[in-house]
Amino acid sequence: MSLKSHLLLLLIFCMFPAFADKTNPNFDAKLAAKYGGDKYGMKSFVLVMLKTGSNTSESKDKISELFNGHMKNIDRLVAENKLIVAGPMGKNDKSYRGIFILNVSTLEEAEALMQSDPAIKAQLLATELYPWYGSAALAAYLEVSDKIWQKSP
Repeated sequence: MSLKSHLLLLLIFCMFPAFADKTNPNFDAKLAAKYGGDKYGMKSFVLVMLKTGSNTSESKDKISELFNGHMKNIDRLVAENKLIVAGPMGKNDKSYRGIFILNVSTLEEAEALMQSDPAIKAQLLATELYPWYGSAALAAYLEVSDKIWQKSP
């Protein structure tokens, strides 16, 4: 975690003294460590906003092929424990198409992973990458989500 992130966290605890004085009686340091959490049970991730890309000239067949590759890439990143959350967004005025939360700590690693996606490489999708500091428990989402999803009819 960067110095800037540490200072922000310190500022938050100083601004809200009620939080600074309380500890979580349920805190499990071993469980936090299992998911890569720091002493607060938090860790760095990268949030990816997927947007409509600049390529609008592909045929329907090529678009279908590239998005099939996009879905296979998602499966691969999940299997490698690099992708924790993925999902589409509803219609919006920002051209956002979906989000990823990547289990990586640097924007450089996230960018390299995004370039493995055929739809991104072909510029059907574009990305915006943001450092994000969240609960290390987010990684537990994968363990549960694989047991509750169903294919659409």
